[in-house]
Amino acid sequence: MPELPDIELLRGALRSRVVGATLRRVRIKSPFVLRTFEPPIEAAEGHRVVNVERLGKRLVLALTDDFFLVLHLMIAGRLLWKHGEVAPKGKLDLAAFVFETEAADTDPAPAASAPGAIVTLVFTEASPKKRASLHLVRGRHALAAHDPGGIEPLTCTLAEFRRVLQAENRTLKRRLTDPRAFSGIGNAYSDEILHHARLSPIRLTSALEAAEVARLHASTRDVLSLWCDRLQKEFDGRFPGVGEITAFRPDFAVHGKYAQPCPICHSPVQRIVHAENEINYCATCQTGGKVLADRSLSRLLKDDWPRTIAEWEEELGR
Repeated sequence: MPELPDIELLRGALRSRVVGATLRRVRIKSPFVLRTFEPPIEAAEGHRVVNVERLGKRLVLALTDDFFLVLHLMIAGRLLWKHGEVAPKGKLDLAAFVFETEAADTDPAPAASAPGAIVTLVFTEASPKKRASLHLVRGRHALAAHDPGGIEPLTCTLAEFRRVLQAENRTLKRRLTDPRAFSGIGNAYSDEILHHARLSPIRLTSALEAAEVARLHASTRDVLSLWCDRLQKEFDGRFPGVGEITAFRPDFAVHGKYAQPCPICHSPVQRIVHAENEINYCATCQTGGKVLADRSLSRLLKDDWPRTIAEWEEELGR
């Protein structure tokens, strides 16, 4: 699922392309993607884009007359940028937004009524589960209903971070990824943050000392800022293509790096798999050398499940 750095990348790419443009047409291909019926989606047509915002992991196109298009990509949703008017027709296509941009900058003195370029934003989802969604709402009060309520991790103070982190006694992994607690952090970046902070993903929030909370706050800000900057430089104004918004990046320290060496201590990265999610961590850097038991594997392996990093390395060597 695209997280804060990915959504910020998309937000910047869209802002430079559609702010000031007029939304001429919305074409819905999948009946599952549109989750609102009032106002009707046609009401958005003919309105100009005044801003592109982020609301947690959602992208929001703010239009004139107080309309807001809310796009939630979920796990497999993606956005494609096309020149000209393109209809959603592929098996992955959910919807298409056709814009007429302002007059091209290459025209030194465009007439006031001169039409601009026609471009299309295609909303796709590479999953049969149809989790991605589109809402059209009117008014900031209606938009607020789509805000999970988490604080912004890049701008919150240490006091705010501590208050929210320890408001519930949860594991650090669960609390960081709770959208009601922190905005925009998901499975991938929580792994990277906890590795950077040298904290166990299953450590309880109530057990953290003040210095550990401060370290986690700094790591949250540093990791997210690092990846926001890194992605902006990598794409350099280019709209991300197919497969380029991903939760598995070569430069990640631990996320998606199971059994590969930790970049700090070179011990093999461990994981806990649960349902559709997995936790990636370094036992040496984060858990004092203890390998955390994966419930499904623990039931299978029982006493054979390695409990320390030394035992794990011995198993890998066999």
